[in-house]
Amino acid sequence: MSGITIRDLRCIITAPENINLVVVRVDTSESGLYGYGCATFAYRALAVKTVVDEYLKPLIVGRSIHDIEEIWQLMYQNAYWRNDAVSANAISGVDMALWDIKGRLAGLPLHSLLGGKVRQAAAVYRHASGSRLEEILEELHRFQSEGVRHIRIQWGNYGGISRDSHRPDGSPEGEYYDPREYMRRAVEMFDYIRSNSDGHLELLHDVHERLSPVDAVGFAADLEGFKPFFIEDLLPPEQGGWFEKIRSRCGTPLAMGELFTHPLEWDGLIRERLIDFIRVHISMIGGITPARKLAVFAEQSGIRTAWHGPGDVSPVGHGVNVHLDVSVRNFGIQEWCGISDRLHEVFPGSPVLRDGYAYPPEKPGIGIEVNEELAAKFPPLDNATVWTRTRLPDGSLNLP
Repeated sequence: MSGITIRDLRCIITAPENINLVVVRVDTSESGLYGYGCATFAYRALAVKTVVDEYLKPLIVGRSIHDIEEIWQLMYQNAYWRNDAVSANAISGVDMALWDIKGRLAGLPLHSLLGGKVRQAAAVYRHASGSRLEEILEELHRFQSEGVRHIRIQWGNYGGISRDSHRPDGSPEGEYYDPREYMRRAVEMFDYIRSNSDGHLELLHDVHERLSPVDAVGFAADLEGFKPFFIEDLLPPEQGGWFEKIRSRCGTPLAMGELFTHPLEWDGLIRERLIDFIRVHISMIGGITPARKLAVFAEQSGIRTAWHGPGDVSPVGHGVNVHLDVSVRNFGIQEWCGISDRLHEVFPGSPVLRDGYAYPPEKPGIGIEVNEELAAKFPPLDNATVWTRTRLPDGSLNLP
């Protein structure tokens, strides 16, 4: 089997739940041996497909399936300019597919290739939100009844719900929010939920990088008394230098990394122990090969993993998340948006959730297939992204 090579690769783009999902299929010179990898950049799906079809395919067809590290480095440096999200997702699709192939060839699930299980399943956190505090509490109780012990609470969408949409005449349409109002209401929400729920419940919250640095410092301190499991993405990657000020001010646990695409974005935060959880979107950093290195690096500084797990990750990507979760010592928590019945049909073998734990597929490789005939019935969306058009009360664009 040492002479098996890459014969072909192609992108599959599907949107069963009205979110573009991108998966790369790599076929080999061995009949019936193939693999799938997640390359989901939902808002630039066609750009990822172009990189896979026009640039990566001619670069790696004919190469040995066994040389995963060599192929990853080749894909990474071949364009000369590096570290963009489109290329990283294209690389991830190939990288995950090669790991999938290796597992299928060996007859072993991915977690076994990564060293085996240190836990049987991964604890997850779910998202409870609502336009009223009572709605958030009701959603929270529903998740509790399903065995979930970690719940992220949000009053409205990211940035909260603004009571006052007062804006200058002629301001463009967009997703408006008021950071100061959002912070006040978030503190009110934590107080309400803590007063009306099980004191042992672990609460989380996502700032989504929407605060100015100085506001973020005070906000983290304001939430400390509510003992959150963590506050995620308190600042954008560009403002990583402020985490030292936050750490010196309070002991609120911090999770960071959803937008990271390059090691320099997490290197200092981990080395200086300025965060507590690393939560990268694995396809955005290039797949399994860099993610396993990141997990080991974080472990050496006492930082735990909390991989990004939203709806704009394919079930193949969720499967990779859970395989890593059960095989790394420093696992913290896994974000879980849920995999619908329809997604299970399109992606047979997807991980399942039972009593608050996500279980990895046990078939060889990542363990997930793609029903391509069914996937084709859900063509990708071609509209421009709306939710990222976030604006401050004066109408100016701000980070989403």
